[in-house]
Amino acid sequence: MQKDTGSGGTSTPTARLRRRRGSNEFPPEVDRANGGNLLVNDNTKYKSMLIRTYSTVWMIGGFALIIYMGHLYIWAMVVVIQIFMAKELFNLLKKAHEDRHLPGFWLLNWHFFFTAMLFVYGRILSQRLVNAVTMDKFLYKLVGRLNKYHMVTCYFLYITGFMWFILALKKKMYKYQFGQYAWTHMILIVVFTQSSFTVANIFEGIFWFLLPASLIVINDIAAYIFGFFFGKTPLIKLSPKKTWEGFIGASFTTMISAFLMANILGRFQWLTCPRKDLSTGWLECDPGSLFKPEYFTVPDWFPVWFPWREFSILPVQWHALCLGLFASIIAPFGGFFASGFKRAFKIKDFGDSIPGHGGITDRMDCQMVMAVFAYIYHQSFIVPQSLSIEMIMDQILVNLPFEEQQALYMKLGQLIMERQFGES
Repeated sequence: MQKDTGSGGTSTPTARLRRRRGSNEFPPEVDRANGGNLLVNDNTKYKSMLIRTYSTVWMIGGFALIIYMGHLYIWAMVVVIQIFMAKELFNLLKKAHEDRHLPGFWLLNWHFFFTAMLFVYGRILSQRLVNAVTMDKFLYKLVGRLNKYHMVTCYFLYITGFMWFILALKKKMYKYQFGQYAWTHMILIVVFTQSSFTVANIFEGIFWFLLPASLIVINDIAAYIFGFFFGKTPLIKLSPKKTWEGFIGASFTTMISAFLMANILGRFQWLTCPRKDLSTGWLECDPGSLFKPEYFTVPDWFPVWFPWREFSILPVQWHALCLGLFASIIAPFGGFFASGFKRAFKIKDFGDSIPGHGGITDRMDCQMVMAVFAYIYHQSFIVPQSLSIEMIMDQILVNLPFEEQQALYMKLGQLIMERQFGES
């Protein structure tokens, strides 16, 4: 016999939906007419736009300040972003009931996280750390020892976590615990793969970090604005508010911005010079041919009213077009992947730390794809493939102890003297 329910006791699927953390989950999708989710049809779009704009201005302002402060501060920003991303992703599969029966189990996630951080950044920054302490003999030997045993240290830290996990297994909790173990490792792959490339780009020159990151921001903002005012044609079902008008408008905007921004950013040595150590001082270097302007004269058949008769282009601007094309066409698929991921877990956003945007992970989806491409492009088409004096010197400083460096210096001097006397 069915229970009689009045109007006050009516239960709908939406009302029955269990929410986590207040506003992070959303009810199952209701069938709508095609285009019902578009921004042009959203009655609250102007309020949402104001909140989103306010957050964006603060983020861009803070980002610009950190860029001005230099390489180490940008790296610190990346580390903070990683921690927030990991926190949001760890929370995604947490279950309060199971966690109550596993006190302290959450610490294991962070043990693996910081072990991975030590391994990744130890590999990336070891050479620069050596360069920073070259003048101090004691610190130089200490850092040399740390570098030598860095890998084995990280390995035993990981094995400690592995043993901790095995000893923490509890009956009737095996499935949940092994799920958390696998989920943690997937998070480490996702977070540290992209961030390692990001940090490598920073120390190759802030230009190679700032330009790709800015292009993703520009593409995201342009897609939102074009979709806000002109969006009529849905782009992909995974992201109902994305439109073809926003996608195409953002692509043109990003390509133009890439070409112009490369010309502006490429004129500052603070942005183009690589950082070879971990100091914070001002940088001066030979910018290389990519950042030296080439001048072009406007043909005579151009109209007289055209204001510029001569203009300069940096060769790096042509490379910037490739980055802009990737940021426009390929990188948005990182966002589509994140949208599908969120739908699989029936959540609207990964978090709520940024008003109008969601969580940190929601802002980093396309950045992860872009950072990897920027690094691969830089290594494949920008960095000289042949050995240079700087590359050989870096290898000597990292891999040889001080006494062997002195022996190499004496031997090299002897060979040069013998060659000079032989030629005379």
